[in-house]
Amino acid sequence: MTKAELLELVANGESSNVEFKRDNVRPASLAKEMSAMLNFEGGLILLGVENNGRISGMSKDRHTAEELVMNISRQNIQPPVIPGFWSVRIDDNLSVGVIKLNPDSPSKPYKAKKSNSWITYIRAGSTSREATREEEGRLYQSARLVNYETKLVPDMGLDDLDMDRIENYFRVILERPISRDTEMQEWQKILLNSDLLAKIGDKTCATVAGLLLFGKNPNRRLPQAGVMAVAFPGSEKDYNTIDEERICGPLVSLFSKNRSITDSGVIDRSVDFVKRNMASIAWLEGGRRHLKKAFPVDAVREAIVNAVTHRDYGREGTDVELSMYEDRLEIISPGPLPNGVTVEKMKEGIVRVTRNGLIKEVLRSYRYVDHYGMGVRNRIFQSMLTHNGTVPDLIEEEDRFRVCLWAPSLQP
Repeated sequence: MTKAELLELVANGESSNVEFKRDNVRPASLAKEMSAMLNFEGGLILLGVENNGRISGMSKDRHTAEELVMNISRQNIQPPVIPGFWSVRIDDNLSVGVIKLNPDSPSKPYKAKKSNSWITYIRAGSTSREATREEEGRLYQSARLVNYETKLVPDMGLDDLDMDRIENYFRVILERPISRDTEMQEWQKILLNSDLLAKIGDKTCATVAGLLLFGKNPNRRLPQAGVMAVAFPGSEKDYNTIDEERICGPLVSLFSKNRSITDSGVIDRSVDFVKRNMASIAWLEGGRRHLKKAFPVDAVREAIVNAVTHRDYGREGTDVELSMYEDRLEIISPGPLPNGVTVEKMKEGIVRVTRNGLIKEVLRSYRYVDHYGMGVRNRIFQSMLTHNGTVPDLIEEEDRFRVCLWAPSLQP
């Protein structure tokens, strides 16, 4: 880092990934800031800069300051880390120490020592604070130490799953030779082996994935298991709506042997909502009037499937949002993209990471999910370009992911 680059950082002030500290900072305080940044997206801690941005410089020489930082990294942070460290000279008598925390730290959550306890901190703007239980759980999940979809749901068991859909899945979708006379005890064994049920002691409970995919009433214990669909008359949210529906129930539909739907699940009901509220495009060609819908159904279905497949179900009380406007369709899924996933990778079709692997594999069997991970590239981008000549927007925000499909001639 050059002197000019450091001065620009200082001039811009503290942020979610830049922190100012005196170099006589207490080990517990420095460990707190370091662990919070590691639990976020990494960042820089500048030693020798006051909170107000005044550069006071390091009182220690570079080697002493570096040794202090490395000792704190090993002894006051769990698991231990090795940050980057260097000093930047401002003038002959003034230097600033720079601690760099890796943005791709794999061992979240990192904990900082506080007295005799180890505390998980997170970054909130330009400050660090203790993580809530839910926030800490998401850190474990992002590190793949906890898999929310296989978490047990208390008081929900085999009786709370739709056996018609269960049998349909194994017999029609997977084409497994399971007898119609199979006893419930045998079904329980099959579902335990499939992670749709799980045991705790002598008790058998449904898993989150089991309820989401096949539950009779998933929202009874998982209020976030649904899609809030609204059609607005203009280009902004409004109290006046054309149509609205909270779409609840199992994700998958019930299919006949020839793969036609006999009872729609959340995915197909959401697609139906869009189809009945979608405007049409009309044009003249050779003196004849042609008509087609504003969006290709393939792109709509892919965006909805991605939202319910990859959303963070640990964020309770938050539905997937499906909002239709006169100029666009927006689908918002709660939670940021899983670790390692970027918008550019999605566009290129090279994403293999998922937050909810079990749900994805079951939906793949139904052919909702593309077998080669090319759904966004082919079914959304290529399909939209071919159908109406527009380019979709994929927007990652702090705690949600938004897909925007544009109506023709109205894309900004």
